[in-house]
Amino acid sequence: MSVKKRTTMKPITLKQITTEAKLLLIGIPIFLWTMIPVYHMVLFAIAPRDKATSGQLFPKARTLDNFRVVFEQKHISLTHFWQQLGNSFVIAFSVAAITLFIATTAAFAISRLKVRGGRLVMNLALCTYFIPAAFLAVPMYKTMSSYGLLNNHWSLILAMVTIASPYCIWVLKQASDKLPFELDEAAKMDGATAMQLFRLVYLPLMVPSLVAVGTYSLLLAWNEYLYAFLLLSKEDTLTLGVALGNFLGADDSPWELLMATGLFYALPPAAIYYTFKRYMVSGLTAGAVKS
Repeated sequence: MSVKKRTTMKPITLKQITTEAKLLLIGIPIFLWTMIPVYHMVLFAIAPRDKATSGQLFPKARTLDNFRVVFEQKHISLTHFWQQLGNSFVIAFSVAAITLFIATTAAFAISRLKVRGGRLVMNLALCTYFIPAAFLAVPMYKTMSSYGLLNNHWSLILAMVTIASPYCIWVLKQASDKLPFELDEAAKMDGATAMQLFRLVYLPLMVPSLVAVGTYSLLLAWNEYLYAFLLLSKEDTLTLGVALGNFLGADDSPWELLMATGLFYALPPAAIYYTFKRYMVSGLTAGAVKS
């Protein structure tokens, strides 16, 4: 005869209710404050031109013509829309791929192979973050000009890899330090080379952190404006982020088209982030330990 265990629910205490209420009181205003700009962006994007700045909480007249104008490139500032969107994709994914390669191999060499002087080089690279990125923009422009890379996508790719790599190396190195070294010793006893250790042991265990730093570097490049504005000036080489800024230079800025383009431009990074969100959390917290 089987005896079923009775499960009794613990009564909710006043302390728990108070804690939940405090979290709601803090969370709801923050959520609303964050969503207000997005709400106004959507309103501008679906409003006719003569109603875009009417100040109405929700316009009675709504249209999707703004998106049609954007997709069909029927505005003078949108004549290279699809090409500029493609430029943004190429640059962002190139930065992510190159940064991942550099950061992964460097972190493996520093953490697992114990390359002499590796930690010193990593710490010196991290020291570059003491200097604001805006202050390095002019030296970066001069460097790219000296090598004839201005108005070339490689100038922005190399600049963003330079900015993203030190942090990504540090995160992966910290995550790698948490892996048991017994795995390395067991693999070496079985005759594994350094390359086999890297490919068969290191990479599979580092997947969450690799996805995290890859997503970080991709979004960093996707949202970059200053360096893209300085290093790229031809219409067919611009990223869409810089092209959006050109709207503001018009005498009669088409705000409804700007918001429609911006809303569409925000969809890919949002999709990427929410796809890999669980890896972002586990991957970045894996490197949140003091070395």
